[in-house]
Amino acid sequence: MKDMMPNFNLVQPADLASAISTLADAGENGWAMAGGQDSLDWFKDRIKRPTTVVDLSGIPGLTGVTETADGGVEIGAMTTLTDVENNEIIKSKFGLLAKAAGRVASPQIRNKGTLGGNISQDARCWYYRSGLDCYRAGGNTCYADTPEGMNREHCLFGASRCVAVTPSDTAVAVVTLEASMVIEGPNGERIVAAEDYFIGPAINIEKMTVLEDGEILKAIRIPGTWANAQFFFEKVADRNTWDFPLVNMASAMKVSGGVIEDIRLTCGAVECVPKRLNVVEDIVKGSAPNEETAELGAGAASRGASPLNYNHFKIPLMENLVKKAIRG
Repeated sequence: MKDMMPNFNLVQPADLASAISTLADAGENGWAMAGGQDSLDWFKDRIKRPTTVVDLSGIPGLTGVTETADGGVEIGAMTTLTDVENNEIIKSKFGLLAKAAGRVASPQIRNKGTLGGNISQDARCWYYRSGLDCYRAGGNTCYADTPEGMNREHCLFGASRCVAVTPSDTAVAVVTLEASMVIEGPNGERIVAAEDYFIGPAINIEKMTVLEDGEILKAIRIPGTWANAQFFFEKVADRNTWDFPLVNMASAMKVSGGVIEDIRLTCGAVECVPKRLNVVEDIVKGSAPNEETAELGAGAASRGASPLNYNHFKIPLMENLVKKAIRG
């Protein structure tokens, strides 16, 4: 029955140490809940059945934006997407992230959903989220990667049994900005580069991030490296509100003397992890940000793509977004 929430123990700890201890004790049966926008759907559909749910919303120190000594910012992982979108420091220095946060879902969801939750959310796949026994769910097939499979939202790169993609809008932004993810767990704090925070199915098909049992994403640190760069973010989706991306693109570019001095481009919804376009970056550095350079970059963006039956359209989408990011 999908109209009733299944039973679980709800724990609302007052501090981070208690939350970590509870999650560690629960092991694979524990669930850390941030804004609850995704979690509650999983529970109501009875696809995820944790016995212990730890509500992080009452823990102090997990929200807010603080400037750092290097000109960057540290953002609490429980900071709502609305607060990220509207924060004056983020808007003035790292408008890329503010814009990405503002394109997530709808205003109502952004008011409740958190930055850490959006970054860390699970794969979006019709079959996986319907409770079928696919590879990601511990089964022995991928229903999307079949001749009849509905796979227009799925990957162009990095398939390894599973062809689902990362659905996050903010993930591509934090990777582009060279953010670090601050993780707290039973063994203390560890810091992981945003680019290394996400893991593909070839490494662990049942996980999207490096978080282990008992660990909590505490904060996102963005260095001052790309502050006030030329930013670009665009999301292509079936609907402008509420929907997940078919393709999204984030870039940060430094132009000096009429040429591209440095650039980072990250594409989402084309792989299980945010895809850095390193080859494109190498090609366009040192060139003028014009139409010719944009064409060269776009031509390299989709190298190695392996489209499925119904998602060939993602290749020109991806290439056109690269062009727009480079030429402005």
